[in-house]
Amino acid sequence: MSILVTGANRGIGAALLAHYRAEGRAVFGTARKPGTGLERLEVTDPESHARLARRLAGKPLSLLVCNAGVYPDKGQNLNDGYPAALWSVALATNVTGVFLTIQSLLPNLRAGQGKIAIISSQMASQARAPGGSYIYRASKAAALNLGRNLAVDLAPEGIAVGVYHPGWVKTDMGGHGAEITAEASAAGLAARFAALNLSSTGCFEGWDGKAIPF
Repeated sequence: MSILVTGANRGIGAALLAHYRAEGRAVFGTARKPGTGLERLEVTDPESHARLARRLAGKPLSLLVCNAGVYPDKGQNLNDGYPAALWSVALATNVTGVFLTIQSLLPNLRAGQGKIAIISSQMASQARAPGGSYIYRASKAAALNLGRNLAVDLAPEGIAVGVYHPGWVKTDMGGHGAEITAEASAAGLAARFAALNLSSTGCFEGWDGKAIPF
C-alpha cells in the first residue's frame, strides 16, 4: 500500500516525501506543476482531482497527507487589507482543496483501510487567538473543523483522521527565522501519523506530539 502527500514539491511536503522514501516506503507526491516523480494536482480544480483519481483507480492508500496550502495574507493590515480575492484563494486551497482531495481518494483509502492526516496550524486554535493573519487563521480553523467532522463520519469505516500543526518551520512560508527545519518537522509528523488510530481520531496535535487546544 502507498502513501500520498499533496503539495510535495517544496517545504514540509517535500521533506515528508524524502523522509518516507528514505525509509523505503511506497510514497508519491503531488504538485501543481509536477517535477520528477510527482503527480499533477491542482487542489482547487475538481477536474484535476478527477484525473488523479482515474490514474490511481484501484490503488490502495495507507495514508493520505493533505499538506498543500497557502498563506496569502502576510503583511496585510486591518484598515484596508485582506481583500476578498485573498479570502477566495485561501479558502479554495486550504479548505475546499482538502475536502476535494479526501473525497476523490476515498475509494483508495477504503481499499487500504488508510488514514488521513490534515496539515493545519496552531493558528487554527480558537483558544490561542493573538490577532492578525485573519485569512490564514480562518482557513486553517475551517480545515480543523473539517477534519474533526470527517473523523466522526469515517470512523465506522475504520478510517482515522488527524489534524496537525507542523511547527514553525524554516520554509518559504515559515521564513528563515523559524524554529525547526523541514526535516525535523517531517520526522515528527511521520511519528504522529504512525501513531494515529481510531482511538485518537479527531486529534489536533503538534509535530512534537503535544495536544493543541481547539
